[in-house]
Amino acid sequence: MDMRLTGVGVGPGDPELVTVKGVNALRAAGAVVVPVMDSGEPGRAEATVRHYVDASRVVRVVFALNERTDRARREAAWDAAGARVAELLRTHRTVAFATIGDPNVYSTFTYLVGTVGGLLGAGEPLAVATVPGITAMQDLAARSGAVLTEGTEPLTLVPVTAGAAVLKDALRGPGTVVAYKFGRHAAEVAAALRATGRIEGAVWGSSLGLPEESIRAAAELPDGPLPYLSTLIAPARRDGGRGGKL
Repeated sequence: MDMRLTGVGVGPGDPELVTVKGVNALRAAGAVVVPVMDSGEPGRAEATVRHYVDASRVVRVVFALNERTDRARREAAWDAAGARVAELLRTHRTVAFATIGDPNVYSTFTYLVGTVGGLLGAGEPLAVATVPGITAMQDLAARSGAVLTEGTEPLTLVPVTAGAAVLKDALRGPGTVVAYKFGRHAAEVAAALRATGRIEGAVWGSSLGLPEESIRAAAELPDGPLPYLSTLIAPARRDGGRGGKL
């Protein structure tokens, strides 16, 4: 039996948003890996997984998720994480990696696959699969009433960690703009929205589906930092006519 590594999207935090296929993949795996920061506290993926999988089958693997400047430290953490997952694959044959959101959208799963693949030998074939998950932008749209796209409108997804200039360029274009990873840059995001005339109707949210959930108009963005996993939707400019962009 070949080894199998499956990235399972478990959504933004609300355990009810894990798909049936995702739950089945988690329960079928010999071990379920959840990423944690090197400070050791449980992450959002683990909290969601534990609604469906016994804690004895959940394995915490440390990733330097909060490391932005020390490349050597980050690389060392990745190497150690890959080695641990390779060990689990050799023992259990099937391993699921739980990731918030979707495993193909800004997920650590992509890097994990490359690292593990480089550690396994030629006689250790590895099958890789992903199970899609509900994204934060979908959940925020549902909870806030924001419509992501209509007709021929484009949808642009921007990680604000790429820089405020990238966000401004997207906001100057047509269609809806979604911003991820902007918690530390809330003031810059608010300034970009105002500078491009896109703050009206924009909404941001954090901790979606959790007790500490916060969903507010973008005009209420604070000057201080927000949780890292905050999401913003700036809807397309619309004239209100039905079917005008079909």
